[in-house]
Amino acid sequence: MAEVSIKGAHRNEFGKGASRRIRRDGQVPAVIYGHGEKPTHISLPAREVGVAIKASNVLLNIDLGEKQELVLPKSIVRHPLKGTLEHIDLIIVRRGEKVVVNVPVHASGRHDPEGILEHVHNSIEVEVEATSIPQFLELDITGLMAGDSKLAEDVPLPAGMSLKSDPKLIVVHLSVRTTTEEAPAAVAAAPAEGEGGAATPAEGENKAK
Repeated sequence: MAEVSIKGAHRNEFGKGASRRIRRDGQVPAVIYGHGEKPTHISLPAREVGVAIKASNVLLNIDLGEKQELVLPKSIVRHPLKGTLEHIDLIIVRRGEKVVVNVPVHASGRHDPEGILEHVHNSIEVEVEATSIPQFLELDITGLMAGDSKLAEDVPLPAGMSLKSDPKLIVVHLSVRTTTEEAPAAVAAAPAEGEGGAATPAEGENKAK
């Protein structure tokens, strides 16, 4: 899995005003916690962090000068309109320990062309060693027929990884393609000659004799 080293800095100012100043300086506020340690408030270079977290479940090696902390992004807050990073919570992990994380599932293979593939759940929860988290898991859907599904228990897991999601969780479903036939519009029959109304009298007809 990806592991990225980033240099961080301790911060002693808190609150919205301080956070705005940090972001104006191209940094993002963050908190490191876990393993019974007191939370550490830091700032990180926003651009470097933004690039790093594009990979799912990336491990960050935060260099704080006096020590380094190996962490996983736990919660990422973005600006609702701009999409810029607002705040990050980072949880401490240790090499060799197992963690529970959500891993994306990618479907591959040719399925029944008559069906429409639906990704019901894009990821599954697994327990795995912190330094061995894959960026994604692959699910083969070759031969999947319309109306059938693939479940969490069908996703192959590497050695040392165990499934924590419900085994019967639907990951992908191949729905049946429906065709709606449009009923032909009713065509009103033209009235037969002499039907459906008063006929115009022929010239000279009904004249007084």
